[in-house]
Amino acid sequence: MASYIRFDWAMKRLLRDKANFAVLEGLLTTLLDEKITIVRMLESESNQEEEYDKYNRVDMLAENSRGELILVEVQNNNEYAYFQRMLFGTSKLVTEYIKRGEGYENVRKVYSINIVYFSLGSGTDYVYHGTTEFRGIHNGELLRLSPFQMEKFKADEVKDLFPEYYILRVNDFNRLATTPLEEWLYYLNTGNISESTSAPGLEEARQRLILDRMSKDELKAYYRHLDNIVILKDNINTEREEGRAEGRAEGRAEAVRMMKQSGMTNEQIATILKLDPEFVKRIQ
Repeated sequence: MASYIRFDWAMKRLLRDKANFAVLEGLLTTLLDEKITIVRMLESESNQEEEYDKYNRVDMLAENSRGELILVEVQNNNEYAYFQRMLFGTSKLVTEYIKRGEGYENVRKVYSINIVYFSLGSGTDYVYHGTTEFRGIHNGELLRLSPFQMEKFKADEVKDLFPEYYILRVNDFNRLATTPLEEWLYYLNTGNISESTSAPGLEEARQRLILDRMSKDELKAYYRHLDNIVILKDNINTEREEGRAEGRAEGRAEAVRMMKQSGMTNEQIATILKLDPEFVKRIQ
């Protein structure tokens, strides 16, 4: 089986090339459930790399055939305020891509596609979709566009005018791929592409993202990137385990203090909690 370049690296080095647009178009078509054609890649301040971002974050801004903006971001590092960063990113695009003096009807639709390699939030699914709706607080009625607005904005629902968010929690995908979207998740998670895949874009990825086509210098940089990702994941896991251990220790100490306050002896506490008697003695 051929070895393929990780998607986050391909985003940095390969997928900005028009010859490779078909790969990203395939992912977007699969995710958004409509044919997406990228007209061009755009630049914004969010595309500027900093030293820290070289392996931590990748983002790409594209424009489709309807003039809508599509922000694709890959994030390897755990970031507790990532939801707010998603909001900031879409808000910035809305203001960056409207000219001063233009009417609000020229605000452009934004899709925010977030491919994250950590457990963002708390949930059991591996793909989430967020939209904006307005409902009556008394009757729960969904606020809709007027017929004039529908014709003017070429939209069916109010939510069609607002940014939409997609979150792909890659590390949470651990099942057999049976749909085109799951085939993409499988590639994002493992770097492997099934020989029988029918998902849009993955056949192009199989042709264009072959590891053996990289030069020696490119391979060196790529393997350094993989090493950094391994170190990053190890740091995240270590911090998580250390946090759990500290939490357990604090919990045991608090239990000891409460049992002491209730009048129990050190020996009784040590027996009940199955702790070292010396540890119990040290807790005041």
